[in-house]
Amino acid sequence: MYTARATATGGRNGHVKSENGILDIQVRTPESLGGPKGDYLNPEILFAGGYAACFDNALLNIIRSEKIKAGTTSVTAEVSLGKLEEGRYGLEVTLEVEVPGVERDLAEELVNKAHQGCPYSNATRGNVQVTLIVK
Repeated sequence: MYTARATATGGRNGHVKSENGILDIQVRTPESLGGPKGDYLNPEILFAGGYAACFDNALLNIIRSEKIKAGTTSVTAEVSLGKLEEGRYGLEVTLEVEVPGVERDLAEELVNKAHQGCPYSNATRGNVQVTLIVK
């Protein structure tokens, strides 16, 4: 259906550019991991933005298909990088989801359905701990 293509050089202290040039950024290791002081883009920020947008779209598709009246939804993704056993690294994700205008039980049901259909959720399932919080 769709393929995105981007090239990174220099790892966490390098450059990322999409094939079509719309993404053309410098990335830096976060300060907490020994990177420079200041606010810079990094892979976790990029992943958080992509996951939040994808999940919100999956949620909107469920709301639309079930003909539910809801306010403007929002998804905040928090992506954490941490150490696993044997010196490996892994990610953990928390998705905070707002579905205004519907009762909490229905909002939770919609969020769980979105989690089943979201491509990012399907890609991470079984590999990344994803916590869903309905606000």
